Amino acid sequence: MTNLFEENAYIKEIKTKIKSLDMENNAVELENTVFYGKSGGQPGDIGQIIIDGRKIEVKDTLKDKNSIINILEDIGGIIIGQTVIARIDWQRRYKYMRMHSALHLMCATIPLGVTGGQIGYEKSRLDFNDPDKQINKEELEIKINNLLSKDNEITYEYIDSKILDNKPELVRTMSVKPPKIDGKLRFVKIGTIDFQPCGGTHVKSTNEIGPIKIGKIENKGKMNRRVNILLND
Repeated sequence: MTNLFEENAYIKEIKTKIKSLDMENNAVELENTVFYGKSGGQPGDIGQIIIDGRKIEVKDTLKDKNSIINILEDIGGIIIGQTVIARIDWQRRYKYMRMHSALHLMCATIPLGVTGGQIGYEKSRLDFNDPDKQINKEELEIKINNLLSKDNEITYEYIDSKILDNKPELVRTMSVKPPKIDGKLRFVKIGTIDFQPCGGTHVKSTNEIGPIKIGKIENKGKMNRRVNILLND
């Protein structure tokens, strides 16, 4: 399987074939895919699989080891080897791309360990190891929006995973292991601001994110603070 979203998150639909079927769970695997599978705090894509003009809703997409599994509304009449059009819900995906890239900027702005995170459509959040309550809402919003006012290109690099043996600090998340692809790590680079392993989808430039707002900063136990972020649209 080729996961086309890893190289180009802007591909909205492709022609591909059914690779496997799971009749019990209404699930299919495609030979190549544009659907992102739920992982790393980013929800799975929804959309449609179109067969001879028949539109079948994709209710969710899951990551299963090295496979991307689509959960369909109805699997009846689908056969292995059948040619289909796979189409993502672009409005939803693009919002997640902007949100995900904004979270990377937040992570780069707060020099603390990340203990968790979740990308959402209306708001997203990161949890930080902040026992001394260092995070200031107003200062953080100003800093991130200052970064967003500049045109910072977002690119990808694939580097041997052994780099983490010498530079473990490249992994900011304390709760999630970075994804490996054929022994290499996929790094997301935002200008000179951020460089960290990530398997998710992102926009091409920070210009596309637009201004953000910092929502509630919540205490989650003695050590953790949850910072919520919203896109200003």
